[in-house]
Parts: sequence; C-alpha cells; structure tokens
Amino acid sequence: MKQWLTIRNPVLSFYVDRRLPATVAILVILGFIAFTLNVGKGEYPIAVLDILKTLFGIDTGNPDHLFVIYTLRLPRSLVAFMVGLALAISGTIFQGLTRNPLADPSIIGINGGASLAAVATIILFPAAPIYALPLSAFAGALVMAALIYGLAWNRGSSPILLILLGIGLSAIASAFTSLLITFGSIYDVSQALVWLAGSVYGRTWEQFFAFLPWCVTGIPIALSLSRQLNVLSLGDDVARGLGSRVEWQRGLLVIVAVGLAGASVATAGAISFVGLMAPHIGRKIVGANHQNLLPIAGLIGGLLVAIADLIGRSVFAPIEIPCGVVIAAIGAPFFIYLLIHNRHS
Repeated sequence: MKQWLTIRNPVLSFYVDRRLPATVAILVILGFIAFTLNVGKGEYPIAVLDILKTLFGIDTGNPDHLFVIYTLRLPRSLVAFMVGLALAISGTIFQGLTRNPLADPSIIGINGGASLAAVATIILFPAAPIYALPLSAFAGALVMAALIYGLAWNRGSSPILLILLGIGLSAIASAFTSLLITFGSIYDVSQALVWLAGSVYGRTWEQFFAFLPWCVTGIPIALSLSRQLNVLSLGDDVARGLGSRVEWQRGLLVIVAVGLAGASVATAGAISFVGLMAPHIGRKIVGANHQNLLPIAGLIGGLLVAIADLIGRSVFAPIEIPCGVVIAAIGAPFFIYLLIHNRHS
C-alpha cells in the first residue's frame, strides 16, 4: 500500500502521509485527556464526569464547579496547550529555514529578544494594557531575528553561525533583562521573575483572548506555507532553481515564526526547548515533509506543555513548579544529546 496520499487541484497541491489522520486522532485524544486531568487537578479536585457535564452545560448539582472550571482552570489549560502549539510550529519553521536540527526559538535567541522587550514593558510601563505585552514581545523577537540573520548573512546563511550568534545575542539580551530586574520595583520584579520561569499560573481569559489572534492568524499561514518551507529547506540555490521567491517566502515564514514565538513568550514567559523537541519527535512519526510535520509537531508541543503543567502542579502539591522548569529538565539533556549526535555534521 502506498505511504502517501496525493491531493492536487488548481488551488491545493500536497502530499499527505497515510499515517497522518490516525496520528492526529491519537494526539488529539491524548491532548484531551491531559486537558481534562489539568482541569480536574488542584486543591479542589473535580471528577472527570463532572468536568464533562460542566463543559457541555449540564448541571452537576454543585455551583462551585462552574466557577472553578470556567474562571480558574479552563483558561489556564487552554493557554498551556496553545503556547506549546505555537512554540512547536515556530521551532519547526526555524529548523526548516536554517536546515539545522538544533534551531529553536529559545536557543537561537528569539525568545531572549522577546523576553527582554516583555520584561521592559512589565517594569518600565506597568500600567500598559495586557494587549501591549504580545506586541512588545513580537517587536523584540523580530529585532533579534533581524540581528541574527543580518550578522550571519554572507552570500547565504550558515546554520552553525546562526546558532552561535543566537546563543551570544541571547546572552546579551539576558544580561539586559537582569539589569532591568535589578532596577525595577519589588512588585514588578516579582511579577517578571515568575513570568521568566515560564508558567501559565494565574492565566485568565484576558490573556487567552490577547493570545488567540496570534494563533488564529499565524498557525493557518504557517500551514499554508508548508510546501514552500519544504523547498526552502533544500537550500537557496535549489529553491531558486525550482522557481521559488526565496527572500519573500523566507521573510514571511520568519515573521510568522517570530510572531508565534513572541506572543507565546508574552503569554507564558520563557518556556524553552518545546520548539526543539516537538519537531524531532514529529519527524520520527511522519517524516520530514513539513506539510505533515507542522500539524503533528504543533500537537506534540501542546501536549508537552499541558503535561508539564500537570506534572508541575502535582509532584510537590500544593507547591507548584512552573511548567517551563519541568520542560527544561527534559529539554536540556535532549539538547546535549542532539549536540553530541550532530557533532560531525
């Protein structure tokens, strides 16, 4: 039986791995299970059946369920999954564009630029509206991406140089972030420190609706450009030979990836390694074709953050560990493994 299902018409042309529908279904089921456990877990535990009844508008006989689920836990769980989804798709795009399996928004400095801009907004403009944070983080991430690509460009982009420059510029951004924290007020600094650890603690519908437009806009654009990403990942010369508008397509993909990463950082703080791990896991399942990899990596990323948030709330309860710390505990060894595995590349 053929592994690929080909769909062609004047509007769409793409190859779908026959494993894709089953894989998507499994990941959606796992995501829903993690989501349900997240909503039910806490100092006030709620049974799964009561969660489902509340979500579908059925009276459970306990008025507290409605408040706990819809006000306290549902927005947090949705934000966790969406942040993982956005970071994973952003990381997949950067790995495809740089042709480097080590590329990730946190490693190549994109998250560092977003964090610096967001912390500056929190400390210098504490009265700024919630919608200003994603915009400032996007601006910081975009400036950092422009610096990295500009400094690394020499008749082409060197994948290794992109990584090294990203690490260096990320360290500089981190130093300026620490400087801002040193001179900030106690209240603003405490808020920034919790946020920098990477956490969805206390996320409300306000943060959810501030983040939603970035996902609704960026993710469909990324999926629609997956075919172009396949071509660009072959190299500029090959892409031009195939008739691609390399600079325009790369620029659009960078803007989408930066927007998703910046908005994620603004919403949940500096959660690292999701954009590194999710694409690698996805390639093991459906291969390197970005038309299949982008949705699978996105779902894996959402699942990773949702599970990390659940673990962080459960292991040392009632003390909560930020989900960013949980993911870093897994992602850092994974990054070292990739460095060793690709040392001769």
